[in-house]
Amino acid sequence: MARFRDALARPGLQAIAEVKRRSPSMGALRPGADPAELAARFAAAGAAAISVLVDARFDGTIDDLRAARAATDAPLLGKGFFTSEEQILELKQAGADAILLLLRDLDDAQAAHLQDYARSLGLDALVEAHDAEEVERGLRLNPDMFGINCRNLTTFELDRGEQLRLLALVPARAGRVLIAESGVHTRAQGAATELCGADAILCGTALMQAADPAAKLKELLSRPLVKVCGLTREEDVAAAVEAGADLLGFVLAEGSPRRAPSVLPTPDGVLSVAVWVGNAGPSGADLDQVHESPGGGETVRGRGAQLLRRDGTAVARVLDLPWEGSDPQHWENAARAARAERVVLAGGLGPDNVRAAIDAVRPWAVDAARSLESAPGIKDHDLVRSFVEAAR
Repeated sequence: MARFRDALARPGLQAIAEVKRRSPSMGALRPGADPAELAARFAAAGAAAISVLVDARFDGTIDDLRAARAATDAPLLGKGFFTSEEQILELKQAGADAILLLLRDLDDAQAAHLQDYARSLGLDALVEAHDAEEVERGLRLNPDMFGINCRNLTTFELDRGEQLRLLALVPARAGRVLIAESGVHTRAQGAATELCGADAILCGTALMQAADPAAKLKELLSRPLVKVCGLTREEDVAAAVEAGADLLGFVLAEGSPRRAPSVLPTPDGVLSVAVWVGNAGPSGADLDQVHESPGGGETVRGRGAQLLRRDGTAVARVLDLPWEGSDPQHWENAARAARAERVVLAGGLGPDNVRAAIDAVRPWAVDAARSLESAPGIKDHDLVRSFVEAAR
C-alpha cells in the first residue's frame, strides 16, 4: 500500500513517465511502441513511476500493463477510464500499483467508493481534476494522490496558466502527493509546476514524440536550471533561448546598467523573471526576483534576494556571491542551504567556474549576467552558449 505514492513523495520534482502510443487529440505518437522496453528504460532514466495506457482510444490494452510489470519493478499506474470494481480488480491482477479516477466521469459517491475499493486491494488511487469545480470535489475526497490535468478532455486544449493557478490553490497536507499532468515539454515548464506545489509531473506526449524518450525524461528532470539575467535586447533573448536557458532575467530596478525597458517577449518553453530592489511591481513576468534595498557600499541593490511567484509566495532563495565574503566555510554554508531549500546560485558565475560551483553546492538553479556581456546590458552570444553548456 502506498508504494506508488511514496515513490513520488521523495525530495525534488519526480516524474511519472507514460507509455502512450497515440493521443485522441494528436493521433499517432509512437506506433508500435513496446511497453516493456519503454518501462525498463524509463525506470533506468530516473522515473519515479510509470503510467501505462490500457484504453483502446490510446492503442493500449491490459496486456501492455502486464508487459510493463514483467519488465520492471517500478511502481505502475494503470491509466484509462474506470468506473467499476471489475476494471480495478483487473488492473490489480495485471500488476498495477495505482489506478486513475477521473472526476469528469464519476460523481462524488462513485469516486469515494472506487477510491476505497482500490485501497482495499492495496492500490493507490490518483484522483484527477481539470477545473476549479473538480478541484473542490476532489479535495472533499481527501485523496492521497491528487492530479491537476491542464488538458481539457472535451476540447483537448491545454491551459497551463489555469493548471498552475489550481495547483497553487491545493492546500498542503502531510502524506498527500500533488501531480501536474500534461503539458510539460521543457525543464522550465516542469519547474513552473514545482514552484506551484507539484511534487511530480506526469509526462507522456513529450516523451513519446522524442527521438529518445529516456533521454528526454532525463533532460526534464535534470538540475540545476540555468538563468541568463540582465537581458535588454530581443536578439539576446533569442540567443539565450537557443542556447538552452530555462529562465530569462530582466532587471527593472532603477540605476542598474542592465535595466531593461520592460520584460521582453519570451517563448512558452521558458520562464521570465523580473528583477527588482525593495518591492516587486507589475511586469507580466512569470516570476519576480526581489533583492534587499542597498546598504553599506552597495549602490543598486543588496545581496539578499528571494524568488517569488506572481501571488507573492516565496519559492526560492537567491544566494548572491556567497564565496566573496569573509566566511571560509562559504561553500559548505551554501551547500547546506541548498539541501534545505531551493537555492539560486548567482553572482560571479561564468563559463569557467559554474561547473565547480554546481559540484560544490548542488543548487536548484544558477544565474549569470555580467560575466556573459561584451558591454553592460549587451550579451556576448558565445559566452551565453558556453555558460549554458557548462551548467547543463
